[in-house]
Amino acid sequence: MSLYLPDTIAAIATAPGRGGVGVIRISGKTLASFIAALLGRELTPRHAHFAKWRDATGQVIDEGLVLFFPGPNSFTGEDVLELQGHGGPVVLNMLLRRCIELGARHAEPGEFTKRAFLNGKLDLAQAEAVADLIDAQSEAAARSALRSLDGAFSGEVNTLVDQLINLRMLVEATLDFPEEDIDFLEAANARGKLGGIRSQLERVLATATQGRLLREGAHVVLIGQPNVGKSSLMNALAGEDIAIVTDIAGTTRDTVRELLNIDGVPLHIIDTAGLRDTDDVVERIGIERTWAAVEKADLALLLLDSREGVTAHDESILARLPAQLPVLHVFNKIDLTGEVPGTVADHEVHVSAKQGIGLEALRAKILELAGWQGMDDGIWIARERHLDAIRRAQEHLDLADAAYLQIELLAEELRLAQNALNEITGAFSADDLLGVIFSKFCIGK
Repeated sequence: MSLYLPDTIAAIATAPGRGGVGVIRISGKTLASFIAALLGRELTPRHAHFAKWRDATGQVIDEGLVLFFPGPNSFTGEDVLELQGHGGPVVLNMLLRRCIELGARHAEPGEFTKRAFLNGKLDLAQAEAVADLIDAQSEAAARSALRSLDGAFSGEVNTLVDQLINLRMLVEATLDFPEEDIDFLEAANARGKLGGIRSQLERVLATATQGRLLREGAHVVLIGQPNVGKSSLMNALAGEDIAIVTDIAGTTRDTVRELLNIDGVPLHIIDTAGLRDTDDVVERIGIERTWAAVEKADLALLLLDSREGVTAHDESILARLPAQLPVLHVFNKIDLTGEVPGTVADHEVHVSAKQGIGLEALRAKILELAGWQGMDDGIWIARERHLDAIRRAQEHLDLADAAYLQIELLAEELRLAQNALNEITGAFSADDLLGVIFSKFCIGK
């Protein structure tokens, strides 16, 4: 169902700064009078027209191409006009100001995509994929976002919702015939259908987890005693001198962050202050920030000097780590011991950060412990809110299975599971959720 909004919106759709071409986008229920006032002529839909744009006094502001997409066959489902002129910020703002004078208002962040959602051109998961495609930090993330935009994720969710609706019809029909309820459900294999939905939802969660990792990446924190090579490893993984390296203990006094890309997966690597007792006030603050970074990390790399192994001090560090945090022991400086590089045990890798030895094995192990299972053509981009909705649906389906012989409870848990899944595509969404989602978009998108 279309929901045409009464006002016309306009925004600069190209990135800030200078460029060869700049685009202004306008969307409204009907733009006939707006076009007449701006151009003084009619436009052929989906054809490029050359035009000069004038201000209120008739003076030319700029010249370029105009494209008109009448609704509902447009991105927003409304009439959409695109003005493609020169990409200077001054001339673009002059042209935008003229659009505002003619009755448009400044678009809010993400409002064009929000209108596309409200007018049924995109569902909510597809709308989010627009922003994810723009923000993609790797080719793999971009391809996965495009799959979501094309509806791959939504299709999986809609299939599950359809199956839930059919199962709910069976269950709720039995409420009218309570004396035959269990026999009726058994004859229709309702429990088997429920088991099939749960299995399929588990597969969707696994794929969505991979998609979230592609979108948001993993936070990997480097911890350990001073002078074990955390900063050297940071530089080796980054391929450049990000962190200062010296032989002086306590050189790193604050967290140093770098975004790396390994096999298409963004990794937020955080180098931290060496963990030790110190009277230095600044270093002590850095150590406090180290523990704060640990609390938010998805994976910890405990750097160890291969000449000393795991010391009592290292054991004390391990004892303070969150119980659920995966930890990879990285034995560094094997160039001084002659040890064999690479993966030695499930959570143990031997490297030389200084010589760049064993880093490929380390990268592979980081991806593995971060939860990455490898890229394939079936992964679509996902967000944490999607995973939360899927997990809640799983919980309700688990309760539905446990309440199978209590028909009223079974029906209610199936309804709640369907509502949770509908939140992903926006078939069931609170207005405040929509406001949060679209407020994070670019203006003009």
